[in-house]
Amino acid sequence: MQEKTMVADTLAGINGELVRFGEMIPQTENKELKQTLKQLRNTCEQSQEELFQIAREKSYYVPASKATQEEVEHVKSLFSSGTI
Repeated sequence: MQEKTMVADTLAGINGELVRFGEMIPQTENKELKQTLKQLRNTCEQSQEELFQIAREKSYYVPASKATQEEVEHVKSLFSSGTI
């Protein structure tokens, strides 16, 4: 398996974990468990960010170009008009 594939798979896995933490944290009433889940989520986010930076440095991930001001204004107008 190529390194690029392994990095992409790992990032996908971490992103999935972050989604699960986002689902679990607000659903627990136990304050200690909630705090533990938040700490685990924070550690997971740090790992994701580090791996993301490595992927960018190795050109495994090339971000999309930035939205133009016109595109930003269009999306804002959709939200403010209630279309979305």
